[in-house]
Amino acid sequence: MQWQDTGIVLSTRPHGETSLVVELMTRAHGRHLGLVRGGRSRRHAAMLQPGNGVEAVWRARLDDQLGSFALEPAEMRAARLIETPAGTFGVRTLAAHLKLLAEREPHPLLHDLLAVVLDHVDDPLEAGALMVRFELVLLDELGFGLDLTACAVTGEAGDLAFVSPRSGRAVGRVAGAEWADRLLPLPRFLVDRTVNARPDAGEIAEGLALSAFFLDRSVLGPRGLSLPPERERLTAALARGHAGAAAATDGRL
Repeated sequence: MQWQDTGIVLSTRPHGETSLVVELMTRAHGRHLGLVRGGRSRRHAAMLQPGNGVEAVWRARLDDQLGSFALEPAEMRAARLIETPAGTFGVRTLAAHLKLLAEREPHPLLHDLLAVVLDHVDDPLEAGALMVRFELVLLDELGFGLDLTACAVTGEAGDLAFVSPRSGRAVGRVAGAEWADRLLPLPRFLVDRTVNARPDAGEIAEGLALSAFFLDRSVLGPRGLSLPPERERLTAALARGHAGAAAATDGRL
């Protein structure tokens, strides 16, 4: 058995004295593990850091075996990611999220979005919104997607302001006004990207709270799990970075 694919390193664990079991998010073969012989050597150390992109060849005698990887570097992101708290906590959060997927089940959209988020996770002005969108796509891929296209009450697509915590459907500002205290805020950047392509810190916080609520209720809670602690640290790091960027912008005005 053999295949070739692009992948992103999620994690590694020791195997024997010299090798590593490497977990990749591959484009066509999903979250996949394989043995890298000699992976603990200095020669492989830089390539096998979480967040790096690789070209992978997987081989095994039988399809259900662990198999082995032959890897070549493609996108060396790790050195940049570890320079900031947002980068460090971001890659760990993403890796934890992807463990919710069944092994070897293809999710090409999540692979591509993972690469985009990793390329911007150290930018506080973009990373928060990208993380929210990644988590919403993850929910959709797991079968628990939200419907933010139209109001659940009126069917109209304009002026959406809330999300029902029961149905996961959007609700219009007027239709939901009476029950606003029971509904979740819907940040504008999720429904109107042209007007609000770069959301402020408050909108990002609302988006992260929205995706966290449904991840916990629909996916993590039923499995007896909780959000990874790195996500809370990522949220705090993004808030600090956003505040710092805003202060720098105000200082230039």
